[in-house]
Amino acid sequence: MSRPPTLATPGAGPWHGAENARMIGRTIWLNGKSPVPETVILRVDGDCLLIETPNETVVWPLDQIRQVRDMAARDVVLLRRGITSTARLEIRAPELAQVLFPLCRNLRRKPPVLGLGRLWAWAGAAVASVGVILLVLVPLLADQLAPMIPPAGERALGEKTLTQIRGALDDRGPVRLCEHPPGVAALAKMQDRLQAHLDLPHGVTVTVLNHRMINAFALPGGQVVLFKGLIRTAQTPEEVAAVLAHELGHVASRDPTRHALRSAGSIGVLGLLFGDFAGGTAVLFLANRLIEANYSQSAEAAADVFARNLLRDAGLQPGALGRMFERMQAGSGEPPAMLKHFLSHPDLAERILASADEPELETLPLLTDAEWQDLRQICRRSSLGITDTDGTSLLPPS
Repeated sequence: MSRPPTLATPGAGPWHGAENARMIGRTIWLNGKSPVPETVILRVDGDCLLIETPNETVVWPLDQIRQVRDMAARDVVLLRRGITSTARLEIRAPELAQVLFPLCRNLRRKPPVLGLGRLWAWAGAAVASVGVILLVLVPLLADQLAPMIPPAGERALGEKTLTQIRGALDDRGPVRLCEHPPGVAALAKMQDRLQAHLDLPHGVTVTVLNHRMINAFALPGGQVVLFKGLIRTAQTPEEVAAVLAHELGHVASRDPTRHALRSAGSIGVLGLLFGDFAGGTAVLFLANRLIEANYSQSAEAAADVFARNLLRDAGLQPGALGRMFERMQAGSGEPPAMLKHFLSHPDLAERILASADEPELETLPLLTDAEWQDLRQICRRSSLGITDTDGTSLLPPS
């Protein structure tokens, strides 16, 4: 029966029974307290290694002896007891290693990770804290800061963003603004009809871009952008007015400013976490879009309600919003289910259903037929031309 692993006290002399143990050699001992090495005798007694120093005998169970890894010197092997001991045995003699190492069955086994549960707890707490920052603190700060931004600064932000968008939409240069005077006049008449029933904190500038995209959006500072593709897709001026009313809802709620502040905060936090590595930009983009999805969907749904109420107040058909969504769905289709989580807008089908119950009202015409055709031709360059810059006919549809 082997003896229990104990540590002899200094001055006690050799361990009792050491005279019966088998000596296997001499080596260098570092006790972890003094920088001065000592020459010790190594003996094996059962399942224990006895380290005889001039003042004490230290007992190491053979199954607890581990090799110290990551040593620069290849002709030296350092041994220790367990993974927390500071004492070391220095093995240089090959013949000693040949005798001792086979007895230490856990010599090269990876040591167990201490405090793994605590490590996972800290990791979970770190992830939770980042989630709180992105999902709670950043939106809260954005909502608090948005009303504090001066109107001039908010408008400058919107104009700068529009300039960047125009450059990003076409590699050949900024997308052209559509400024054909009759079309601009028709659009102004539509805008006045809607804004007569609003009390907005600042003025609104409506811009049309010469691009086939079927889209519209609002920017900080009362900037509303419509695309030529959206105007061409609409079949009536009321459908264009419905989209414009939706974007005015964003302006009234200052959604674009809050969205810009939230995006900047989220990307800043994620940038600190991920840094600048290969593929990092894509990770930041996808993560930010996923974070923004719930917020933006809520804002979009509120803007839909605002638009239907505004159309009703302006004496226009509130159901025109749903009809415009149907045309957008036919033109672009619904995204795959997996990608919907990364899109800021709710399902078009859901938005169409929300407008389907709106009753038909007796309304006054928004634009004359001639004004409607002028609006559809707002992107023409010259009153003498009959085609747009992309070759699309500007003649009224038959």
